[in-house]
Amino acid sequence: MAMADEDEKGKKLPAEEPGSPLSGQSQQSPLGWLQYVVLLFLVILTLQYCSNGQFGSEREVLSYSDFKSALSKGEIASVLFEGQRITGVFKQVASKQPEGKSETKDKAQKPEEKRFETTIPPVQDPELMPLLEKQQVIIEAESSQGGFWQRMAILLLPWVLIIALLVWLGRRMQARMGAMTPGNPFSFARSPAKRYERSESEVTFADVAGLANAKRDLQEIAGYLKDPEHYRKLGAKIPRGILLMGPPGTGKTLMAKALAGESDAPFFSISGSEFIEMFVGVGASRVRDMFAEAKKEAPAIIFIDEIDSVGRARGTGLGGGHDEREQTLNQILGEMDGFDPQEAVVVIAATNRPDVLDAALLRPGRFDRKITLDLPDRPARRDILSIHTKNVPLHGEVDLERLAALTAGFAGADLENLINEAALLAGRQNRTAVDMDCLLQARDKVVLGGEREVIMGEEDRKTVAYHEAGHALTAMLLPHADPLEKATIIPRGHSLGATEQIPLENHHNMKVSYLRDRIGVMLGGRVAEQVVFNEVSSGAESDLKQATRLAQHMVTHWGMSQKLGPVAFRRGEEHIFLGKEMAQQKDFSEHTSEIIDDEVIALVSAIEAEVQNLLQGHRKELDALAQALLEKETLDASEMHQVITLGGKADS
Repeated sequence: MAMADEDEKGKKLPAEEPGSPLSGQSQQSPLGWLQYVVLLFLVILTLQYCSNGQFGSEREVLSYSDFKSALSKGEIASVLFEGQRITGVFKQVASKQPEGKSETKDKAQKPEEKRFETTIPPVQDPELMPLLEKQQVIIEAESSQGGFWQRMAILLLPWVLIIALLVWLGRRMQARMGAMTPGNPFSFARSPAKRYERSESEVTFADVAGLANAKRDLQEIAGYLKDPEHYRKLGAKIPRGILLMGPPGTGKTLMAKALAGESDAPFFSISGSEFIEMFVGVGASRVRDMFAEAKKEAPAIIFIDEIDSVGRARGTGLGGGHDEREQTLNQILGEMDGFDPQEAVVVIAATNRPDVLDAALLRPGRFDRKITLDLPDRPARRDILSIHTKNVPLHGEVDLERLAALTAGFAGADLENLINEAALLAGRQNRTAVDMDCLLQARDKVVLGGEREVIMGEEDRKTVAYHEAGHALTAMLLPHADPLEKATIIPRGHSLGATEQIPLENHHNMKVSYLRDRIGVMLGGRVAEQVVFNEVSSGAESDLKQATRLAQHMVTHWGMSQKLGPVAFRRGEEHIFLGKEMAQQKDFSEHTSEIIDDEVIALVSAIEAEVQNLLQGHRKELDALAQALLEKETLDASEMHQVITLGGKADS
């Protein structure tokens, strides 16, 4: 399908069909070419058939023995040799006429020729030619290579088919890459950026909750594009580029859409991966084309999503310096640096990996302004939930404030997904409105995974119950651990059970005491199995991975080891371009590496011993929690506190 052209206002025109008046010229269908080729081939075969004098005549097929027998009897008038094949005509035999017939009339009637055909065996027959001469048979011969038309067909037909195939492929490629332009038949170099006008974007800054700093900076850009002369009088220059940085789902693309909705300037949107093609130089050419279009429409905005796909640091990969991505990046750098100060063209880029970008992109004059988008705090989550529930019928008991408190660490995209899951759940249950129960179930599905049916024996259920009870009791007893939310032994996602903690707010600065208690909660399930069953199971695999990774960061990144001191080591970091086998970049000795390993093991082992003493001293509460989980399968925080308060009796 041909790509739709765009008019001066950015509205898409209908795609030009081949041969239509819009295309500017009539175009032959590929199917028509194939029809002409087949027709030409049939004409050649027909001419060859007629030239042999075989059209409309019937031939008798003889064996070679019958042919020689007829030849010996003198019944053959003429023969034609065509390679291994012999065709010919029998002698005409005058038949007896019935009495009363006129001889004059009979003489005018010529008997019809009777033709035959036979094949020469692959062995030589020395008697054939003397026998033909003896019977005075007319001998004719044709070349085994065929006649003129046959040779021409064999010579030209492959080339005709190849040319037809190339024409067909060319038209397919033209349809995929866009309408034809003078001097560029397939339009490979045209920019695939989508152009939007303000009327085409329904998102504004009012639809973006939180992110006050990002909105303030982008509203300034929108004001400049609306009235650039006001800022020029004050001597202000528009920023060349704005880089939006933040974790996935925090609203980088949404902010760019809001800017398009707020600004009166044309908005060009493209993903970084769309610059790259299989042909060398296409990416740089598309960059030139996109910036040329934006300069014509200035003041304008260019939005490049996922710029890290083409903006990675140069010269650090395994390949050479002439990689297609590097050429594309060089062109972007050149275009941004070559802006006329009077040209009001702003480049906005989004990435969640600012650490991999080339330093030349980040210098002043390119991306002058860098905006960080963090995970939303509690008030922002409340506002985001209000926006996403605007068109969702909610039950009167729904408390979005409580839901915002239960979704710490959620990004804006996660909250949108939560509301959608709750609406789908309400639809499956034939409800007329989304209530709080649907929202909480959707939250559990997003955080813990969907429930799945797993048939477990009593011994396995008991092990899982004590494992989750160990996590829950440790979280309640350690003073710096996050508050407990719920525990369940219902299999969810890839786990057989889960214990959930909800922090009061996002942690931006973590102390040693909090980190140690966090590792203690991770080890609580494994320690509970050891205390109760005197052995451990494989169910703690994920807990051990998380605890080890956190302990390594404490020792190597945050200087929380007394033996190593306030030193940071680059360990466990993967190179941003190379594979995992080549990822480790050690800047310390092997002796230091051994000390790091010893410190990590000592830290985790010491915390495990503390948790073991803690659970052994509260064995009664551990048994009570495990028994309550076996009975109810899921307990919230209040129920678990009640179990402990009642001295080991679960509230029935």
